[in-house]
Amino acid sequence: MTISRRGFIAATGALAIGGCVPGAPTGGSGGQTAWRKAANLGFDAWLSGFRGRAAAAGVSSSAISQGLRGAGYLPAVIARDRNQTEFTRTLEDYLAIAASDARVSTGKAKLRSQSGTLSAIEARYGVEARIVCAIWGLESRYGERKGDAPVISALATLAYDGRRGSFFEKQLIAALKIIEDGDVSASRMTGSWAGAMGHTQFIPTSYRAFAVDFNGDGRSDIWGNDPTDALASTAAYLQRNGWRRGLPWGAEVILPASYTGPFGRNARQSAASLQAAGIRRADGGSMAALSSAGILIPQGRTGPAFAVTRNFGTLLTYNNSENYALGIGHLSDRIAGGGPIQGNFPPDAYGLTLSDRKALQRGLTRAGFDAGEADGVLGSKTETAIRAYQQANALPVTGKPSPALLARLR
Repeated sequence: MTISRRGFIAATGALAIGGCVPGAPTGGSGGQTAWRKAANLGFDAWLSGFRGRAAAAGVSSSAISQGLRGAGYLPAVIARDRNQTEFTRTLEDYLAIAASDARVSTGKAKLRSQSGTLSAIEARYGVEARIVCAIWGLESRYGERKGDAPVISALATLAYDGRRGSFFEKQLIAALKIIEDGDVSASRMTGSWAGAMGHTQFIPTSYRAFAVDFNGDGRSDIWGNDPTDALASTAAYLQRNGWRRGLPWGAEVILPASYTGPFGRNARQSAASLQAAGIRRADGGSMAALSSAGILIPQGRTGPAFAVTRNFGTLLTYNNSENYALGIGHLSDRIAGGGPIQGNFPPDAYGLTLSDRKALQRGLTRAGFDAGEADGVLGSKTETAIRAYQQANALPVTGKPSPALLARLR
């Protein structure tokens, strides 16, 4: 979901990871029944007034007629907007989702199958294939979750709602101009409930600013099965926002106990200074490749550390979250053959490590209480399984994990 992403994140409260919130990797939400229109006289009156504002913004009468034909009020969009879950994800949770075994293995396969396209995109825009592939993976699980919400109706509903009306009205006008340009019909313009579209989840204003017709068929098609235009558009976005070819996003590093700072992505130091301070790459690679880099310790000195470059800052323009940018960087490394994070994460608030949480999920499922994928990320499905297990075994029903519960399940 690009915008520049800063504006979208601020406007919606969403944080994509191939999805709408951390841990809900992207795009698609709900089946067709979720997007049923409902009669709403206030919405109808708003839409009538909007037609004049769209015309004043330069949208042709034919595009307004075509785009708004059949547009309706979607209660499910408002429900999702009102009930966005405020996940508090640690970096460990985030990376467990972003670089899950399934996402890494699929990414490796996509990097191979799309190698010709990605190499051509890299040659044109100077953005490495694995970076573009990783964004594709986080934003829509490589095209599996592009979203099926009717974008025109979704944006109109959010603009009418008024809580962030001016932002979404701007997006709706941009969407109508996309239809006017002939790149997609209103019926094919589908995406997330908040209007992010296609393989790499562009919102309408970002599409109009950065989308490209890379395959030369006369349309910038980010919605179809062919991801070419979407991948190229993402590379074009990064290029125009300062991506430097050949400069790594960063790397996991090992800090000596004597290192006391500076910290922060903008407190950049030369590779020579980092080396002189005793900092080395966890993968044994050359520090010199990192050039000027800042040191991040997202979970404090007891967790993994990262040296990040200016290209990390460019990733933040796509989504203004350090976890997201680290997720993109780490996933890109993994699909290119790199290994997992080597640093140790501290136990969570329940005293459990990632391996403990995975064991807990496996134990619940083994006992007949489906906790979902054993990824170590404790979401609503795991909580439901814990509650059901506790109830079935005459335990206090809290839905919370604990070392005692883990011991009982082992």
